[in-house]
Amino acid sequence: MTENEKQVYEVLNQLKIPYTQYEHVPVYTTQQLDELNMDMKGKHCKNLFVRNDKGDKHYLIIVSQEKRADLKDIAKQIGSSRLGFASEERLMKHLGLTPGAVTPFGLLNDEEKKVTVLVDEDLKNSIHICFHPNVNTATVSLLFDDFIKFLQWKGNEYQFIKI
Repeated sequence: MTENEKQVYEVLNQLKIPYTQYEHVPVYTTQQLDELNMDMKGKHCKNLFVRNDKGDKHYLIIVSQEKRADLKDIAKQIGSSRLGFASEERLMKHLGLTPGAVTPFGLLNDEEKKVTVLVDEDLKNSIHICFHPNVNTATVSLLFDDFIKFLQWKGNEYQFIKI
């Protein structure tokens, strides 16, 4: 287990957030995770790390796996310039993550709280929600309300958007 992954479990335990951990082979997409046919409790999410046109604002978009995020529409909703996917270097710099392991738990590495989290408001209807614990060889299921508790504890700005 990497330090980056271990930190996730330590924080969840510290916050008294119950979770279920599922270990699996490395997966890089939600489709690959589905193909494993594991019985995981919760809504699987895509986590997209994007930046604005100038590259001075970064966002983590969290959306249900079956939806497609329209970056033009999201930029309009949040009053931003054009959004585009951030580079691997930016992903590592801001969240300490590599492609295929993008997750809101990467916020633990954002000490300056520069990344804004954009959550699809439809996820509010989910009881459980699933994310990688900073590695793509495991998935964690937790209550949606506990995910919000984690976001509030972390202190990064977050808002709900319509996707």
